[in-house]
Amino acid sequence: MGFRQRLVRRLVRQFHRPHGLGGYVAGWMMAHRSSNVRRNRWVVSLLDVQPSDRILEVGFGPGVAIAGLSALTPNGVVFGVDHSDVMIRVATRRNAAAIRAGRVELRQAEADALPDFGAPLDRVVAVNSIGFWPEPVARLKELHALLRAGGTIAIASQPRCPGATAETSAKAGQEIATRLREAGFTPKRVETLGLDPPVVCVVAISNGPSDPTSGTRRTAARRRGD
Repeated sequence: MGFRQRLVRRLVRQFHRPHGLGGYVAGWMMAHRSSNVRRNRWVVSLLDVQPSDRILEVGFGPGVAIAGLSALTPNGVVFGVDHSDVMIRVATRRNAAAIRAGRVELRQAEADALPDFGAPLDRVVAVNSIGFWPEPVARLKELHALLRAGGTIAIASQPRCPGATAETSAKAGQEIATRLREAGFTPKRVETLGLDPPVVCVVAISNGPSDPTSGTRRTAARRRGD
């Protein structure tokens, strides 16, 4: 394998878990590439955000969607979790004013070890991160427990495998919708953004009553090692 191939492979790995200097390069690319910015802003536009909403983004990267969500929630709060300490720093700089105002809270956490967010959430969003979650259906069930009854979740994906096409994206949307149903959600619609390959976003609704103490109990159990 040549030097260029090794360099490209290392950079691709950075998009999974950005770290070190290479992580900052990946973060800069994610924040400034026009297709990435367009994708995040498009997903935000699908959420019908209300001014007092409590929203969670799982895997926020450089914080582009976080910024868009916080601009729409002057009376609410936007939470974000990401497993990369580099992305925490990058997104914190991008959203510094909203963080100081108490309207954005960013935390370092894995998708399978979410912190407690207190009261139920109104909306959850994940852009190109579900593919990295261990046991996606189990993670979606945990997110279902964090949402209020009737709350909205939007899961977006733009396949990045070699040779990905519109058909690849359509299959990804079907798979996401199936996983959401298995987790207790009702998919309402699948939206498509015409990039190359297309971005698909499945918007679904939480079913049944939320238990506002479920997140607290889960966190306490982890601390006890249950």
